[in-house]
Amino acid sequence: MERHDLLHEFPEFQEKLDALKASNHHFKALFDKYHEVEKEIHQINTGEKVAIDEYAHELKAKLLHIKDEIFTHLRS
Repeated sequence: MERHDLLHEFPEFQEKLDALKASNHHFKALFDKYHEVEKEIHQINTGEKVAIDEYAHELKAKLLHIKDEIFTHLRS
């Protein structure tokens, strides 16, 4: 299964991602949380970790919410 790290998701914003991570504590926390949740989803999808479907769907919704918030920061 393919990973969905933010540099892959938003390659056009690589410089801005780096700048925001370095200068904005809230953004850095969002960035870290995104990758934490994405890693857990990847582990579930590959069978490395077992989870009920409802929990997996909740994680995916959480990931999308975090991604939307990150994108809002990148556009501003």
